[in-house]
Amino acid sequence: MSRGKHATFSDNSPIKIKPIIILVLNLNIWCQNISASSYLSLNDLTNSERPFFDDISPRNVSAVVDEIAILRCRVKNKGNRTVSWMRKRDLHILTTNIYTYTGDQRFSVIHPPGSEDWDLKIDYAQPRDSGVYECQVNTEPKINLAICLQIIADNDFRDLKTEKRFYDTKSARAKILGSTEIHVKRDSTIALACSVNIHAPSVIWYHGSSVVDFDSLRGGISLETEKTDIGTTSRLMLTRASLRDSGNYTCVPNGAIPASVRVHVLTGEQPAAMQTSAAIRIRAYTAMITIISAKVLLYISSLKEYIYLRER
Repeated sequence: MSRGKHATFSDNSPIKIKPIIILVLNLNIWCQNISASSYLSLNDLTNSERPFFDDISPRNVSAVVDEIAILRCRVKNKGNRTVSWMRKRDLHILTTNIYTYTGDQRFSVIHPPGSEDWDLKIDYAQPRDSGVYECQVNTEPKINLAICLQIIADNDFRDLKTEKRFYDTKSARAKILGSTEIHVKRDSTIALACSVNIHAPSVIWYHGSSVVDFDSLRGGISLETEKTDIGTTSRLMLTRASLRDSGNYTCVPNGAIPASVRVHVLTGEQPAAMQTSAAIRIRAYTAMITIISAKVLLYISSLKEYIYLRER
């Protein structure tokens, strides 16, 4: 009897359980379809809100020497992303959002509040500014807009009699006082000065590509800035000059074209490069004398041996 009841349960249970299994499987498939549809909709919404460039500006821009060059960049759906300008030739980040990350004060960003424009502005453009610049947005992956800038000379603004540009007297620029190439002895004082034909808010000095650090362990560096009736004068002094102080120094006024001077620190009466060359020549001469002396001694030794053998 017990075995009969058990058989009856086995015969009927598949019939009762099968509809439940089918219902669960259909429910699972339905949930997966809803999840996939939701994911696709969310992904499409995300893609539609990604930043992109409103590429309506020219990719090739020309500007005149000493004039303003503007590179246009309009970003749609920027959100909380960052817009940067990079100079392609040296991969130098010039600006990020409205902040400037270069000591060259000629570079800045034009961004009216609330606008989608992030234009790069270059004051007093120079031929060395020619090249490719990229407007970048830090999406994943990053997007960029490359613009080629060419700085050209405008001969139409020349005075045929004086061969000077009309706007030369109005341009804000720095000028090195004295020679643009100076030689100083080691342990002496390096004194550099530049004048600016405007009242510059600030003046920065560069040694090579680095800003002169007045708080460095080297010490003995001072800067004096004086406002005059016609502009600004900046004087940089470095005491106890050493060979590592040699190099190019650039006076960079805020809002004016910079000017440079070359400094050579000497260990004696001649520039270090000349001394190095002379030292090389002396070493070469000494080596030559040594070789000749060795050959003469070898010849004398061979001659003595020859005489000795002949006498026997």
